[in-house]
Amino acid sequence: MSLAPWHSEAWTSLRARLSRGALPHALLLCGPEGLGKRAFAEAFVALALCEQRGDVACGRCRACQLLAAGSHPDRVRVGLEERDDGKLRSEIVVEQIRRLSERLAMTPQFGGLQLVLIDPAEAMNAAAANALLKTLEEPTRGTVIVLVSDAPGRLVATIRSRCQRIEFKPPSREQALAWLAAQGVAEGAASLDAASGNPGRALALARSGGLALRAEVARDLAALWTGQCPAGEAANRWAGSEGELRLWFAAQLAVDEAAAAARGARGPLALTLAPDFHKLAAWLREAGRVREQLRTPLRPELAILDLLLAWREMAPRPRRA
Repeated sequence: MSLAPWHSEAWTSLRARLSRGALPHALLLCGPEGLGKRAFAEAFVALALCEQRGDVACGRCRACQLLAAGSHPDRVRVGLEERDDGKLRSEIVVEQIRRLSERLAMTPQFGGLQLVLIDPAEAMNAAAANALLKTLEEPTRGTVIVLVSDAPGRLVATIRSRCQRIEFKPPSREQALAWLAAQGVAEGAASLDAASGNPGRALALARSGGLALRAEVARDLAALWTGQCPAGEAANRWAGSEGELRLWFAAQLAVDEAAAAARGARGPLALTLAPDFHKLAAWLREAGRVREQLRTPLRPELAILDLLLAWREMAPRPRRA
């Protein structure tokens, strides 16, 4: 398994602790989505279970083959499960953590470590988090629990305090551009700018046509500002396709526009007058709330419509059509 170059420091440190038998009983891998936390976690689990440990898992021993087949008895995964109606749950529930505790009470079948991967860790509901806390307070010998989280702030503080934290941050621009070039991304700089410096997200945008979607969002915001686009029309389009990503782009573009205005430069939306900074801050908070709301069963059209109407209301009245 290939690791990103910005993982090298954390990987070297963790591998050394594994070699010394000095691993903590719980790890928290956290940071923005797109920086390779999950690939790092999978690579670490593979190395910890490998019978021929080197810099990375050998991929050839019996343990590695079982792991590749998804049947290694000492690797446990806890994630979002399907409900009775076949739809994916939105949270990790207490029954899953209770089953995990029962599993950890057993001796590792290969006589080494037991590795638990909980992802996304922030999806645990309150009861599940409390159940896991009991396990963390009385860790089973030879067990390492790896929590992966894009939003560690949603985890209860008592769980965070019992984990060794490994934080993933965006790499330097030069390193990110070199990595994107190695992945075959031709518009590396534009993709990286659209992803706010996150190389994994930049790669996903480049491969999915995200730059074109971002340009559409920019046109919509500019047209709403001048009253040339009906808010209801834009809200329906945004709710109908990639709503969460559109809102992320909108917030990013609004921040870039305000930053450019503060420098006296032309921003990505090319607005004639800059938005009021205090109103913009409130609008950005609301945009974040609406993004969260899109993950619930509630109808997204009305929430997005209110947000776009609030954007239009920020435009100075003499400039609005």
